[in-house]
Amino acid sequence: MWKWRVAVMTGLGLLIALSAAGLLRTEASQPDVCDPDGKAANLDFVLKDMNGKNVSLSAYRGKVILLDFWATWCAPCRIEIPNFVELYKKYQSQGFVVLGVSVDDPLPKLKSFAKELKMNYPVLIGLDRDDVKDAFGPPPGYPTSFIIGRDGRICSQHTGFVPKEEFERKIKALL
Repeated sequence: MWKWRVAVMTGLGLLIALSAAGLLRTEASQPDVCDPDGKAANLDFVLKDMNGKNVSLSAYRGKVILLDFWATWCAPCRIEIPNFVELYKKYQSQGFVVLGVSVDDPLPKLKSFAKELKMNYPVLIGLDRDDVKDAFGPPPGYPTSFIIGRDGRICSQHTGFVPKEEFERKIKALL
């Protein structure tokens, strides 16, 4: 009987700790995907993509945007990017786009990395573009991703690794 009580108490303690840390989530406890009073995303920037073409962020207004600030040296970025490749492939036809902003990598390294990870979405050069980073925060760490709704509002911000399922749930709700 005593061992059973210890097991139950340990289990309850673990649930409380996970909940307090925000690691245990249920759909019922999730807030709306996009805050109606959310901040408008500043999409008034033109960046070069890794092929040298100008890309206007404002051209993506009206789409659901996952704007990801990342770097080749960032281990969580390396883990997340294949998930973004899958999500882009799956939802692109429904008005979803991933925009990857490489924050500090030289072009040769960036191209090699993008090829290795089979990045199928626009990869933009954020090197020396503190104006773009500052418009969104600046990012407190990497990766930092923003989900922007069709109306141009920032619906959520994530820093560090986030499971694909969490991004997908939010994206699907906005599409």
